[in-house]
Amino acid sequence: MELLDLFSWSILIPWILGMLFGVFVGATPGLTATMAVALIVPFSYHLADTRASLALIIGVSFTAIFAGDIPATLLRIPGTPASAAATLDGHAMAKKGKGTLALLIDLFCSSLGGIVGVAMLVFLAPQLARFALKFSSYEYFWLGTLGLGISSMVSGGAIALGWVSAILGLTLSMVGMDIVSGAQRFTFGSTELMNGIEFIPVMIGLFGISEVLRLLSEWQPGVEERQPSKPSETASPGSFFRNDFREMFRALNIIWKKKWNFLRSSLTGSLIGALPGAGADIAAWGAYGAARKFSKKTESFGTGVEDGVVAPTSANNAAVGGAWIPALVFGIPGDAVTAIVLGAFLVYDIRPGPMLFEQDQGQVQGLFWIALITQFFLIPCGYLGVKFFGWILRARKALVIGAVILFSIVGAYSLRNSLFDVWVMLIFGVIGRFMEIRKAPLAPMILGLILGPMIEENLRTGLIKSSGSWAPFFQRPISLFFVLILGLTLVATGISKIRQLNAKSKP
Repeated sequence: MELLDLFSWSILIPWILGMLFGVFVGATPGLTATMAVALIVPFSYHLADTRASLALIIGVSFTAIFAGDIPATLLRIPGTPASAAATLDGHAMAKKGKGTLALLIDLFCSSLGGIVGVAMLVFLAPQLARFALKFSSYEYFWLGTLGLGISSMVSGGAIALGWVSAILGLTLSMVGMDIVSGAQRFTFGSTELMNGIEFIPVMIGLFGISEVLRLLSEWQPGVEERQPSKPSETASPGSFFRNDFREMFRALNIIWKKKWNFLRSSLTGSLIGALPGAGADIAAWGAYGAARKFSKKTESFGTGVEDGVVAPTSANNAAVGGAWIPALVFGIPGDAVTAIVLGAFLVYDIRPGPMLFEQDQGQVQGLFWIALITQFFLIPCGYLGVKFFGWILRARKALVIGAVILFSIVGAYSLRNSLFDVWVMLIFGVIGRFMEIRKAPLAPMILGLILGPMIEENLRTGLIKSSGSWAPFFQRPISLFFVLILGLTLVATGISKIRQLNAKSKP
């Protein structure tokens, strides 16, 4: 893949439009970056150039994470879960009349943090791929199990609910034809289910329709949300951007002064993003906590300090790049967004794994370039998102809900021109809403659906090679290492939960 080819109009147009779509979805409170990617993936299948499809999807994933910080800063309403940490010092700065400065710091930190995350991907992924060439079916089984287990324990909510979600995803992955015998499993006589449950309708249902159901449950017809109407209000974009260029230089100067906080937060975001199931939201909070710990003015956090803006906004976009490391090397997505993109890769006949770096280096380099260039495109696209944020907020909730429903139906149907996929989407929308009400995380289900075939295939292959013996799964050094990591993670998470319960029980 030649670098200059990426700047052809056939690639640039969907690339930029996708990023602007990511800004719209990410900046609309209640809509998530995961939903933005899930909605856009079906449309990418209709582009003639695979590079354009990849640029479209990658552009949306990075931009939507940043855009969620806009309402978090101006209205104290996080646009995406990864933006929750931005509601603290970012919104406090906005209340002091520094909303422009806070958002520009946010924008530049998101772009620069994304560059750090992509750099980690570029340097670490090939090295890990060489190491992964030593893996056999035993190591891949435990690697998949480790990714699914960590996702179940760190995705939020009760650990038991995380495991239930993961098991449900594994069960869904077994629907269709048995990979060894060819027998039908869980098809209930349906010919549509013989090839398994399509990935995209499930994703759209879980993250699109479930959000619609949530918005409908909270919507009171005739009672519109509070909108920024006066220029004097904190949330009015017009009052923020009269001296934009001067504020841009000021923001860059602040980032330079806070460079060690920025670097620490970006690296923290990249590393946390590489953990399966952790995601940008955990990365943002982790970086914010680290910045507060290393600060000499701990008590000032939450009152509008610049360090409190730099840390989470650098980490959340860096986490997106970090999540690509296990996805490309091992085929294990780091978060829900990457899981959706990984499913799309399989449709494009891109098979993540160590052999991808050996057999298709041009494709890998193309992905690296797209991810890197996206960070530079983020600045103008994100700036436009900030300028038009007032229009996005003024959109009536009915219009937003209608647009999401339309995108969801068209996206699910266009995959195979099948109404069955639309029904699958609707069913999983209800399932997703029920799980959210019960505080059950959705990420483990997604990873279970993605990793299920990998776990099952390597388990059965390993048992066939060992004549049914489980001993090799525990005797090989790398396999044993993965088992120990899984066990330690389970113990550490359990201890953390016990401490939280004890802290809540104290008067």
